Amino acid sequence: MSPSALITCGIVLFTVVGIAYGGTFLLRVVAGDVSTNALQKSSFRAGHAHAGMLVTLGLVVRLLTQQDGVPAWADTLGTGVLVAAILMPLGFFLSVIGKDPQRRNGWRWSIYAGAASLSVGVVGAGAGLLAAGIAAL
Repeated sequence: MSPSALITCGIVLFTVVGIAYGGTFLLRVVAGDVSTNALQKSSFRAGHAHAGMLVTLGLVVRLLTQQDGVPAWADTLGTGVLVAAILMPLGFFLSVIGKDPQRRNGWRWSIYAGAASLSVGVVGAGAGLLAAGIAAL
């Protein structure tokens, strides 16, 4: 594994602490200890779920694209999954800030940017893995 991949994976693992703390916040929201409306509650749940899932997927993609024979461009594009792990939860959380929002604010576009980054990341990594596998036959 390359030094940059080791550093990236190490940094990403530290973010799990933040995701775990977010889980305790979510528990307070669900218990009613934090005043939220239905939009905020569902957005906080979605943000937390996407953060955990995308960080895990991003680590797996990073490990897979470090294999021998996988083109460097696949590793570069695969980083889009980790970018999505930032953008999508950010959009879910920040698009509903305020006392009692009735609809999402402009931060909702971060969700869509994250979805685009995720798509580029998984398709790029998948294509690189396929290319490496076919070349190894």
